[in-house]
Amino acid sequence: MANLGEDIKKFGFGLMRLPRKEATGNIDVEHTVQMVDAFMEAGFNYFDTAWAYTGSEAAIREALIERYPRESFKLATKMAAWIGCKTREDALAQFDKSLEETGAGYFDFYLLHNLGEQRTQFFEEYDLWNWALEQKAKGKIKHLGFSFHSTPEELEEIFEKHPEAEFVQLQINYGDWENPTVQSRGVYEVARKYNKPIIVMEPVKGGMLATPPPSVEKIFKEADPDRSCAEWAIKFAADLDGVITVLSGMKNIEQMEENIRFMKGFKGLTDEEREVIKRAREEMAKIPIIPCTTCNYCAKVCPEGIGISGEFTAMNYLTLYNNMAMALNQEDWLVDMHGLKFAKDCIKCGKCEEVCPQHIEIRKELEKIDAKLGK
Repeated sequence: MANLGEDIKKFGFGLMRLPRKEATGNIDVEHTVQMVDAFMEAGFNYFDTAWAYTGSEAAIREALIERYPRESFKLATKMAAWIGCKTREDALAQFDKSLEETGAGYFDFYLLHNLGEQRTQFFEEYDLWNWALEQKAKGKIKHLGFSFHSTPEELEEIFEKHPEAEFVQLQINYGDWENPTVQSRGVYEVARKYNKPIIVMEPVKGGMLATPPPSVEKIFKEADPDRSCAEWAIKFAADLDGVITVLSGMKNIEQMEENIRFMKGFKGLTDEEREVIKRAREEMAKIPIIPCTTCNYCAKVCPEGIGISGEFTAMNYLTLYNNMAMALNQEDWLVDMHGLKFAKDCIKCGKCEEVCPQHIEIRKELEKIDAKLGK
């Protein structure tokens, strides 16, 4: 495996959820400065932003790049060629904008943002892999990789087609380890098969694993009442072989200080600690959710084009984490953003149930989802 992280600690600063001022909604740069300083003083140095994170690149210029020597930190950003890009030039303009907003001069890690499904084709059609290699030759990119939210099979296809990818950024956490939609374990194993260094995103699943179901939290608290559930989640990801760093999208200095406390000097988990997390994962698996494996046989026969598996995923989020905002976010992403219809559009023809390998009573479940999520 390429040694890209020799001077990077196992804890990285994700810049997607920076603190914002209530009055304006703009990023609070002064607060961000406090977080950056605490992070750097603790010996950490990996920062992850993206063209698509509104205001983030400009904020990190003020909070970090204009205040610290360029060689003292590693900066990663991303190109999302599938967002509003009708031409290759539109996509390349994102790179130019990132250089301008950050003032970084070059990017230590540059990612093609969120490959998978229909998004992958934009990077192929615009020949962005070859373009990125040209930027490497010019010194504007040090390491080239991509972030990914899709299936192990798709990930393997990308690695086969693009051996020039030096690393990959994956959503990995113990809650999604066996999740049929996210497939954390599956994509992790593909990355290991191809010997690609891994950067972990969403180790706390957008904050939901900081407050897991009570029966899961009980296991962690019985093992160590002084540790937070977020600490267990982050350390699970950081303990995995092949992981360069684990990103945490912290919102305030308090979260930063807590994460620094338990990640500074992290050397790995003990066998006993791994067993605790295994039991927590097994306990979470006992919670009754819709047993959808996202095979999407139902979608192929649905005459109304309903995003059935996406609706099921959203409902399972609500069941497991009691978090309506995140459930609605999943519904928007997996249903609406994919051009599919909502549960309320079901005409109850029953064709989906005839082909479901899990024998799910799909019509009844969609009724429940419509009542709960209300789309």
